[in-house]
Amino acid sequence: MYRTTDSDRYDGEDDIFVIDSHIHFWDASEENIVHEGGEEFIRCFYDYHTGFTPTEREWTLEEYRKYSRERMLTDFFENGSVDMGIFQPTHLHEFYEEGFNTVDDNAAVAAEHPERFITNGRFDPREGEAGLRELERQKEEYDIDGVKLYTAEWRSDSKGWRLDSEEAFRYLDKCAELGIKNIHPHKGPTIRPLNRDAFDVADVDDAASSFPELNFIVEHVGLPRLDDFCWIAAQEPNVYGGLAVAAPMAQNRPRKFGEIMGELLYWLGEDRILFGSDYALWNPDWLVDCVMNAEFTEEQRDEYGVELSTDVMRKIMGENAARLYDIDIEEKKAQFRDDAITEEFGLEAHYTDETPSAAD
Repeated sequence: MYRTTDSDRYDGEDDIFVIDSHIHFWDASEENIVHEGGEEFIRCFYDYHTGFTPTEREWTLEEYRKYSRERMLTDFFENGSVDMGIFQPTHLHEFYEEGFNTVDDNAAVAAEHPERFITNGRFDPREGEAGLRELERQKEEYDIDGVKLYTAEWRSDSKGWRLDSEEAFRYLDKCAELGIKNIHPHKGPTIRPLNRDAFDVADVDDAASSFPELNFIVEHVGLPRLDDFCWIAAQEPNVYGGLAVAAPMAQNRPRKFGEIMGELLYWLGEDRILFGSDYALWNPDWLVDCVMNAEFTEEQRDEYGVELSTDVMRKIMGENAARLYDIDIEEKKAQFRDDAITEEFGLEAHYTDETPSAAD
């Protein structure tokens, strides 16, 4: 729970429920790598990590390759800023023998604290009938409400696929049939050695138009194709923007972050933007505070006509994700007053009925 009383930026005294909508539990250990692409991939991730993390909060490469469940829980909940997280899997079996960040591994963590984590599934239309059966398994075993899609993932001699292809539409049909309503395609920066064009945001357009009953949460808001994403989202009301990768710019590139947020609020509005840390690329224990304290320049306020008000940030940091995943925030607050995480990290004060005073 983020408390605005901890910041000089906010005048009011408010608690903001935070749902980190983009998290991973990965294994890039050297013994799991079966292709040089696996080493290139994790080192590229690490370059992003060191490029946008405060120096004193950087991990070593060895820490970054594979971290424990215990560390993940500490990073998320110890300071009380994050209330829930949504796992977004990335299998990459061409690079990693046991997969990089799998549905089943994520689900195993979520099973220990089901009130705190949501497990999303995944699909790859190149897997044919077997992939459709696997999607059914994920729904049956984990009751998934969403899938993370990695259109640049390698498979045999293929280096990507398109969301608007006939094969992908079969899977989107299956998602609609199974009640898997939230589609999270990675449409952002390229990670070495994957192909930049395979992450192009253009294929979201036809998919979103063809499946109005599904929500398309475009992860990384199409960066570096922000304009393309905004034009698509402006015409498709079921397209949302996930802030993973954009969020840490609030730390190192505050004017750029203001530009991104100004464009998103101008074109999409405050109801279609979701916070995500992309853990463990970046750690929410510092990133939440950084995003919550971001401000527009005077010129940006004049140009976009929007503000990062408390009400706007409350939606972006948690309420929008809660709506998409049918999370009752008030019910969760009551549940968290005495759950295992609250007890372990001493968070009882975060879930009281009373708003803290500035003196607290």
